[in-house]
Parts: sequence; structure tokens; C-alpha cells
Amino acid sequence: MKKHIHSRRFVVPDIHGCSRTLDRLLTEVIGLTRRDELYLLGDYIDRGPRSREVLDILMGLALKGYRIRPVRGNHEEMFLNSCSDWDSFRMWMLNGGRATLDSFGVEDARDIPPPYRRFMEEMPCYRVLPDFVLVHASLNFAAPDPFADTEAMLWSRSLEVRKELIGGRRLVGGHTPMTRDEIARGITTDRIVLDNGCVYLERHGMGSLAALELDTMTLYFQENIDR
Repeated sequence: MKKHIHSRRFVVPDIHGCSRTLDRLLTEVIGLTRRDELYLLGDYIDRGPRSREVLDILMGLALKGYRIRPVRGNHEEMFLNSCSDWDSFRMWMLNGGRATLDSFGVEDARDIPPPYRRFMEEMPCYRVLPDFVLVHASLNFAAPDPFADTEAMLWSRSLEVRKELIGGRRLVGGHTPMTRDEIARGITTDRIVLDNGCVYLERHGMGSLAALELDTMTLYFQENIDR
């Protein structure tokens, strides 16, 4: 692994409880340093076996002075809603929430320690860079203000983009699993989707965690090692 002198900007989507895969991607594949910026596109928890460990990695890096820039995904939203609403809790359980409870060794969303909840509560739903907009899912370009519709940011699978509504920027998201080939084709367009379905090992062309270096548009992949 070569050393990097200049700062880089990386985007990583949809980790879904795959902490060993994330750790290897960051340490061995891209060699993250404190000079780099790491943007994360949500869905850190659920489905995979190590949700708590994923959050520990991210919170730990932030404490060590790494430039960690997360956004909220629909799975974090489901968890947060589950802390106060029974119907939301049942929906979360239907969407992989049990794996998160198991990783914390608890039965109730409210029993997940407050520092983890605060970490997720403080995540914005989008980030605007000079050249990109980063979001978990998508934006609603039919709305007068695409940045006003947080539901779309968390749940939409739309591949539409209207650059004139977002300052000429390109839109980068996750949420919708794509094959490696589909992701590679997408990075040449104005609508980039980076989710390679890390937890979907049975799906052809999926089963890896992706990272995109924004300034060189270089893609990196780490196969799931959390099986």
C-alpha cells in the first residue's frame, strides 16, 4: 500500500453491518489517512452481523481526528423512529433491524446506548460539495426545492437528475444495489449510484463494498468478508 501525500475525497455507501469488510476497505484497499475526507452514504446498520462494530469504527475514526462525513440512510431513520413508535419498530424488524439489536445484545431500540443514537441523530440527510451532491437515496426533482424532500433522500430509487436544480453538480447516492458493471458505467454520468449490495452475496455482480475517489473517479471494491 503506497503512502499518499495529498488529501483525497472518498465516498462509501451502504455498509449494512459489515465491519470487517469496511475495515479492510479503509485500511488496506484505499489506505485512509487523516488528510483524506471520507463521505459515507448511510445504511451503516441492519442486515449484516456487525452493526455495532461499524458504528464503533466510524465513531472511533472521528475521535482520532479523521475527517468522517456521514449522511443518514433509511435504516438509521427506521432505527431512530423505532425508539418512540411501535409501528416503526415493527417496520424496522421487517427490514433487517433484528441484526442490529443482536449486535448490541438488546431487544429494544431504546436500549441501544445513547452515544450511538446521538451519532445517528446528528447525521444530515445530504451534503453539498462544490462539484457533487451526496445523499443516501436520491432527490425529488419534481419538487420546487429538491433539498426540501427528506423522504426522497432516504427512500427514493429514482435515477433522475436535473443538474440545473442542484447548481450544476453531479448527484451521488447509494440505496439501490447495482452490479460492478452498472456502477462503473454510472460514474461517467451525472447520476452515480455506488451500492454494490455488500450483503447480497447470492446476487451476481454484487457482494462487495465500494469506494469512489471523487477527484480521480477511481472505483475500489472490497469483497464481503463478514460472511
